Amino acid sequence: MENKDKNLYRLDELTDYKVASNYSDVRGWKIVDADNRTIGKIDNLWVNKDMQRVVYLDVKVDKALIDDSRNEVHDTIAHENGREFLYKEGDSHLIIPIGSVNINKDTKIVMANGISYDTFRRTGRYNIQDNFDRNYERSILRSYYPDDVQSGFESNDDAFYKRREFDGR
Repeated sequence: MENKDKNLYRLDELTDYKVASNYSDVRGWKIVDADNRTIGKIDNLWVNKDMQRVVYLDVKVDKALIDDSRNEVHDTIAHENGREFLYKEGDSHLIIPIGSVNINKDTKIVMANGISYDTFRRTGRYNIQDNFDRNYERSILRSYYPDDVQSGFESNDDAFYKRREFDGR
């Protein structure tokens, strides 16, 4: 997946950026679903450089969740031609909008609000060697919030991130 008009960067790519002192650096923290089932560990933060804020958590998916998904075909669209796809080796990361989680500083656990284990299991993953594009972002939002189509969803500029799902902490 290629990000032609790159506006998102992994925090570790940006040498002049760091997590603000009034926010928790959640990298390395465990992330769980609403039922406290492990989804994985937060590997990185995706930053919209123009907006100067975190918009996604980059999650290295737990092996158990990957094993539950192995060899399944999912509805997530990976290509413009609309084909479904099988997960490939290395597709072990997914993104979660920052506004879709609660951060517990005491336990150092991040909880996904209202997103079930099965939803994470079915959600399209990507390989961190590749960048993802806006189509992948849209497919993720459709996966997490299938009944919630708001204005700005089809936007190709920073207006896309003016949704409640990106209302960070």
